[in-house]
Amino acid sequence: MTRIVSRFSCGAASAVATKLTIAKYGLDRVEISYSDPGSEHPDNQRFLADCERWFGKAVVVHKSEKYENTWAVWQGERFIKSAQGAPCTGILKREPKYAWDRPDDVLVFGYTVEEKDRADRLREQNFERIIETPLIDAGLTKADCLGMLERAGIALPAMYLLGFQNNNCIGCPKGGMGYWNMIRKHFPEAFAKMAALQRELGPGSYLWQEEDGSRLSLDDLSPTRGDQFTEPNIECSIMCHIAEQEMAE
Repeated sequence: MTRIVSRFSCGAASAVATKLTIAKYGLDRVEISYSDPGSEHPDNQRFLADCERWFGKAVVVHKSEKYENTWAVWQGERFIKSAQGAPCTGILKREPKYAWDRPDDVLVFGYTVEEKDRADRLREQNFERIIETPLIDAGLTKADCLGMLERAGIALPAMYLLGFQNNNCIGCPKGGMGYWNMIRKHFPEAFAKMAALQRELGPGSYLWQEEDGSRLSLDDLSPTRGDQFTEPNIECSIMCHIAEQEMAE
């Protein structure tokens, strides 16, 4: 039987997407897959355990055998990010599950209605795969997903409560200036570690480019640059209530 594989990321949206998928297909049909990059907030392990109880099923955790975490990848590969993305994504999130994946898996992703363009691009780039986006189908926003978790009695991951918009690794190279100034505020040791790594690797490792073409390192990042995040928007709209009814059926 074709597997239904929900891509769980320890984020609120992927948790709700997984719960909706289980309600649609049943526990026996759904597999829950999570790639652990080794650099996320320690509270994610608590969140994962809470979600497993909510799902009623264990999450299959994939882990790289070559690198322990993102820092090891950047040191070992000698670069942090390129125009094609960050090496940690492929090495820590994609490669560890290659042997477990099946070509006929139906893949479920937790894109919310705000991310429909991202979901459309994913389908275009992976036209040979069957991809489902239950949050978009249900009209659910990111704020809805946060609200649904709270209503289910699941404490939100620590990164959301600190004001971050996503539950990414602590020190994600894809983050903007505002994100890194939030890292400077809440995780100064991670900020200092990335700044030191950039000094070691040189200008090619700097994350941003100024309008004049010069590259900007963390050492030169002003604490006032970039949009600072605030407390996450948490609500439960009418679409949220409809989705909860589907889960309960």
